[in-house]
Amino acid sequence: MAAPMLRWVGRGRRWTFARVDGGSCHRRGAPTGSTSNRIRGQSSVAQQPLYTTQKPRKGEHKWAAVVGLEIHAQISSNSKLFSGSQVRFSAPPNSLVSFFDASLPGTLPVLNRRCVEAAVMTGLALNCHINKKSLFDRKHYFYADLPAGYQITQQRLPIAVNGSLTYGVCAGKKQRQVIPKTVRIKQIQLEQDSGKSLHDDLRSQTLIDLNRAEGQLRVDANISVHHPGEPLGVRTEVKNLNSIRFLAKAIDYEIQRQIDELENGGEILNETRSFHHQLGCTMSMRDKEGKQDYRFMPEPNLPPLVLYDATSLPAGADPQQVINVDQIRETLPELPRVTRERLVQEYGMLLEHSFTLLNEVGLLEFFQNVIKETRAEPKKVTSWVLNTFLGYLKQQNLAVSESPVTPSALAELLDLLDSRTISSAAAKQVFEELWKREGKTPGQIVSEKQLELMEDRGLLEQLCHSVMEAHPQVVMDLKEGNPRAINKLIGLVRKATQSRADPAMIKEILEKKLSL
Repeated sequence: MAAPMLRWVGRGRRWTFARVDGGSCHRRGAPTGSTSNRIRGQSSVAQQPLYTTQKPRKGEHKWAAVVGLEIHAQISSNSKLFSGSQVRFSAPPNSLVSFFDASLPGTLPVLNRRCVEAAVMTGLALNCHINKKSLFDRKHYFYADLPAGYQITQQRLPIAVNGSLTYGVCAGKKQRQVIPKTVRIKQIQLEQDSGKSLHDDLRSQTLIDLNRAEGQLRVDANISVHHPGEPLGVRTEVKNLNSIRFLAKAIDYEIQRQIDELENGGEILNETRSFHHQLGCTMSMRDKEGKQDYRFMPEPNLPPLVLYDATSLPAGADPQQVINVDQIRETLPELPRVTRERLVQEYGMLLEHSFTLLNEVGLLEFFQNVIKETRAEPKKVTSWVLNTFLGYLKQQNLAVSESPVTPSALAELLDLLDSRTISSAAAKQVFEELWKREGKTPGQIVSEKQLELMEDRGLLEQLCHSVMEAHPQVVMDLKEGNPRAINKLIGLVRKATQSRADPAMIKEILEKKLSL
């Protein structure tokens, strides 16, 4: 109760597609797989096009979908939004409840500075306009987890408006082409959290915990379909989605459900629906035909929230009593979009590689640490990190932090490869040994297994001669104009040297002998 929340409200985005056959689910009223709890921070990013489209077949009509997301995101703070009660995960029920949280008469809200700063930082990160003056409102509705009978929110003049978020969508046959997309952010608002309802089906009763809800993310998706050029369709709201995967599945299903309903002569009801994650479908919860009057009114116990910047900051103002937007802007970390652009420009990597580095937790830091310690070219480092290193992690379902290979070890290995001490094949053998967690360095492994490149040209010429004599048919194919035969010979020589010979030197020797 009275926990800090950020709500990002997204504008509807539309995209066009043809009708696609899909499954159906007719059960109604079953519980959802996502929580109905409110959470500490709320945010709502505009909907993202999560639906894969197909070209319409002959005789089919195109449909356009419009989806808007309201994302409730938890703010990380030590106390609640309007009271000094602590915020602690899994605390005993109702053990962190102040008089204000319990809505006792005469108690007043006190705004949490940390939550305001977090809201401003979120707005800046999402390219929003920060309102220097924002207002709090009362949203009236009755529910057991809201003992005051109203919720303090920012309906009329929120703290941030008109933002945008740019992201990439993978496309192409191998999903390697990254197409940039942009969603619009309507507003970001601070909002009081309600309590948590604990349903006891055995006793047929519901208990209320006013500590706070414990979720970290909750999304409500508003979805409608229509024919392009026609008025927007009736929308439904799918409530309380608590994962990106469920969100995508719920949107996909609801779009297809509405198309099927309309093409079969039915109508779409303005209703609230839930998503059943086990059945993979949405189900009706309650209709919204009778529009609820929340009776919004100004919150009389909170004055307007006034923010400042470097130009409007009063002279001699106490830094603890004011919030400086420009000062918060300076503390923003490098945002993902900027990081991706820097990686592309600084290291010459492909855009899709920059997305992978940022999307895997800890991978960017690992990559940058390898770059700092190796003489190898950035492109070679990128290839080893994204192909070899990440491949091993995924095979064993490990996080970057759980890797047995450190950035220093990979950097040393790449230095050995770059200095032509070992071959590419030998480098892969060394990496495999490093993965066994035996505590050896790349140099020690190379020395123990004698993986250094052969430097004795005379010995290598003898090996090439022996291979050619042992495989006269391959030699004949090469002389008759088969260019692939040379690769066969190179492979045979490398096998004889246990991959310790330089392929370029082997090719040079073979071509010289064949020309005689």
